[in-house]
Amino acid sequence: MEKFFKLKERGTDVKTEVMAGITTFMTMAYILAVNPGILSASGMAFGKVFAATAITSAIATLIMGIVANLPFALSAGMGLNAFFAYTVCLGMGYSWQWALSAIFCEGIIFLLLTFCNLREAIVNSIPPSLKKAIAAGIGLFIAFIGLQNAGIIVGGATLVELNAKWYAGPAGVAMIGLVITSILLAKKVKGALLIGIIATTIVGIPFGVTTYAGGSYLPSAPYFAEFAFKDIFASGQSTFDFIVVMFTFLFVDMFDTVGTLIGCAGKSGIVGKDGSIPNCKEALLADAIGTTVGAVLGTSTVTTFVESASGVAEGGRTGLTAVTVAILFALSLFLEPLFGSIPSAATAPALIIVGVMMITPVTEIDFSDYTEAIPAFLTMLFMVCAYSISDGIMFGILAYVIIKATTGKSKEISSMTWVVALLFVAKIVVKAL
Repeated sequence: MEKFFKLKERGTDVKTEVMAGITTFMTMAYILAVNPGILSASGMAFGKVFAATAITSAIATLIMGIVANLPFALSAGMGLNAFFAYTVCLGMGYSWQWALSAIFCEGIIFLLLTFCNLREAIVNSIPPSLKKAIAAGIGLFIAFIGLQNAGIIVGGATLVELNAKWYAGPAGVAMIGLVITSILLAKKVKGALLIGIIATTIVGIPFGVTTYAGGSYLPSAPYFAEFAFKDIFASGQSTFDFIVVMFTFLFVDMFDTVGTLIGCAGKSGIVGKDGSIPNCKEALLADAIGTTVGAVLGTSTVTTFVESASGVAEGGRTGLTAVTVAILFALSLFLEPLFGSIPSAATAPALIIVGVMMITPVTEIDFSDYTEAIPAFLTMLFMVCAYSISDGIMFGILAYVIIKATTGKSKEISSMTWVVALLFVAKIVVKAL
């Protein structure tokens, strides 16, 4: 394992990597319950989607660990699954088989773009200041997700507000967990995030927040290649909608993955001096294969998870962390009720603390140069306020290009950055139409 994963070279060991993998899995295990719940609104069977999610996540994450040797985990992307169920199926009226066809085609295009090194070129084209802003923005985004998952922050007259009963119920349990996890971290206890999750889960029992999910321990069979390609060309409108939907999945997934890779790699300290991410192409390949396999088995677009940062924060530096996550995803097929018993209130404190850890790159941004500061700030701001990593990157890139070009600094804009900016402009135009 030392030779294969290069543990000493990256300053880690087997115990640390396994602990990091368990932590990452615990913080993202919610997807095994949430994704089937969302996709079932389109008419898909909960059990089959659960199985598809677990198997696809295991395959994609295993590729990330073995081929890319990076400590990142993948699963069905949040937001994209809601677009699948509520917009494409319920809103536009298309079948889930039709939507899976669009995702399958997206996955094939992803594979081609990856082999052509185009996706890797996009990652490397993002300016250093924006890479730091993306890392910090994802930290804020993760913390915000944690606050929402726990019910500490809720919707209100001011769009978001503090829950009036933040001290009670799941929110109260999460606050207790935040205190426990913070103390463990401050005392530099090894595995602080994982211990915090377990401790908070136990604290939730007398409050009725942690309950046994129940159900069968025998895994369901996933869907397999249930597409509806014949319906794509049923009418001109159907064909146009298919192209728009496919490229929407493609675009959002591409920049969500790019943002997560940059953010988590930056925190892990494995980014090269030139800002490049080692084995970036292989990491993007894992994402592309995951999306394609996921469509075949019956789940929405697969992407690299921001919760991977929790494992990185625990010391995960190699693919052994990802392999650990993959194994746990495979085992979860038989342990659905057990993992379903871990409440969001238990994982929320870990996500909030990860936000603290990931915001540190913001100190390296030159805020005295407004051509760097404004795009970086907008990147972070829109990630949280628009609830989207890809939208944050979009506003950051566009602001960077516009400000640099209009202040006599166009030479600082690389040719690939111009291409990425034009892609975002194209996205805006298509959406407006």
